[in-house]
Amino acid sequence: MTDPAPITSAWQLKPWWYQPWSIVLTGVAIVGGSWLLLHRLWLTGLMSIPIGVWMGFFLLLWPRLMRDAGYLDAAHSDQQSH
Repeated sequence: MTDPAPITSAWQLKPWWYQPWSIVLTGVAIVGGSWLLLHRLWLTGLMSIPIGVWMGFFLLLWPRLMRDAGYLDAAHSDQQSH
């Protein structure tokens, strides 16, 4: 039996619909939809702050935290033991 491919990215642990492209697309759609629906720059700007924090956390910080915590190594060793 062949060994499974090593887990090199935290995104390999997430389902297909929770990938960087879906996070960016959702954030852009919410902020853009706010502008198209309301045409209020201040409100769109206000909405973009928590959306930007959410995107920043899951696109930049979360993968680094997973790698630094050694979770990817643990997931790889669990995968090999099965």
